[in-house]
Amino acid sequence: MKRIFLFIATNIAVIAVMSVVLSLLGVDRFITQAGLNLPMLLAFSLVVGFTGSFISLLISKPMAKWSTGARVITAPSSSTELWLIDSVRKLSERAGIAMPEVAVYDGEPNAFATGAFKNSALVAVSTGLLQSMTKDEVEAVLAHEVAHVANGDMVTMTLVQGVVNTFVVFLSRVVGYFVDRALSSRNNNSGGQGMGYFITVMVCQVVFGIAASVIVAWFSRHREFRADAGAAKLLGSPQPMMKALARLGGIEPSSLPEGLASLGINDKPGFAALFSSHPPIEDRIAALRNIQ
Repeated sequence: MKRIFLFIATNIAVIAVMSVVLSLLGVDRFITQAGLNLPMLLAFSLVVGFTGSFISLLISKPMAKWSTGARVITAPSSSTELWLIDSVRKLSERAGIAMPEVAVYDGEPNAFATGAFKNSALVAVSTGLLQSMTKDEVEAVLAHEVAHVANGDMVTMTLVQGVVNTFVVFLSRVVGYFVDRALSSRNNNSGGQGMGYFITVMVCQVVFGIAASVIVAWFSRHREFRADAGAAKLLGSPQPMMKALARLGGIEPSSLPEGLASLGINDKPGFAALFSSHPPIEDRIAALRNIQ
């Protein structure tokens, strides 16, 4: 499922690894003879949940470069690259943030912004976007991505993901505990953390993690409207962003790597709208028209 983007997949993987490691170290002592110690389990879930989310945030920029093959422009080799650098510099100054790294990657029309901090972000555009849009439209797309950075969307996504992770870890272990108790009673066992517990926890973490991505996708859709409005503010008019979105609506958006689907300017509609990281382009244009 292309809407289950890499940011969430990384979280699930980190949580699974941390769960196993912490279990081997004997840190997860929230199951006692008296039953389930819920306050201790909640504390454990907060640590695991937010750690997974922040690890994903910290590695977001190198992962983005690796997964797209993006080439950071350090010394412009063409007039287009020089224009990109100058445009992002002007937009970042207007937004009050430090100059992000600017990169280009091969692919169909799309763009994304990522990074752990506002003042050390990455803005990348595809060769397809540069070839299919006018400079005014590309500048609008760049403004949209700079607005994402200025709005602190990467950090906010991390906090949302951390809260979601906490509930995933917590509920997985509660379900695992009761499944294990049921299996132990059926087998006349004395209790404890049996295989039923560990298997149930691992399965539930994946299932709950996928279900929780609906919440993350919902937030992602709403932040797109904010980034569009931010682009209009940076450019002094919503018209360039409206034109860029209209152009994107008539061309095939790229299949960004799964981890970057929620970071791009546009995304393909999926079979399940709940997992879509972007709202319909028509809705975004309508929102900009209301600003106008």
